[in-house]
Amino acid sequence: MSDEVDLPDGDAVAAFWELARRQVGLGRLGVIVGPSPTESIPPPAWAFGDSPELADGLLAAVLNGTKTACSSGVWEYETATDAQGGTGTEALPQEGDLSIILDGRGHPRALVRTTSVRIAAFAEVDAEFARLEGEDDLSLEAWRIGHQAYFSRSQAAHGVAPVDPAVESSGFDESVQLVLEQFELRYPPRRSPSDDATADHISR
Repeated sequence: MSDEVDLPDGDAVAAFWELARRQVGLGRLGVIVGPSPTESIPPPAWAFGDSPELADGLLAAVLNGTKTACSSGVWEYETATDAQGGTGTEALPQEGDLSIILDGRGHPRALVRTTSVRIAAFAEVDAEFARLEGEDDLSLEAWRIGHQAYFSRSQAAHGVAPVDPAVESSGFDESVQLVLEQFELRYPPRRSPSDDATADHISR
């Protein structure tokens, strides 16, 4: 999740959620018996990456179907920052969770549903998961290069030291634990990759 993207506008997120949930059929029962409290409250809204440019590029890849997975550091959930600037522990994503994805300006743009979650070391990420992340040339080598840089920035931002002190001054610790998440786009409908050039050659 990005710490640099503008905070979402609560009214905009609520309006997007109302539209999205009706478009994908999440509000059909509420028409008969009335909306439940969980239907009325939007799911978490967040952006990919750690910059507006990265958030926009990765969002574009989600919208055209190239990106159906994401990875984050376990430490990001253990040292989460809330809207008031406080810190605490954030729950890990679970299968079935819904999320609203923001663009680089904090505007809600997509609704996704988590389809699988697992915890693995950086070194255990394979070529198939790298391809599902939909970044750069889709190769594992490119994934490793880009995410070493990204997770190093993330650890520094969260004040997290490498797991193995021996690598603190010599390189990236590949034993760090990651949350590997796969998801499906629920809203808006997927568009062709050729419709959005900003999704091409995304790198961190």
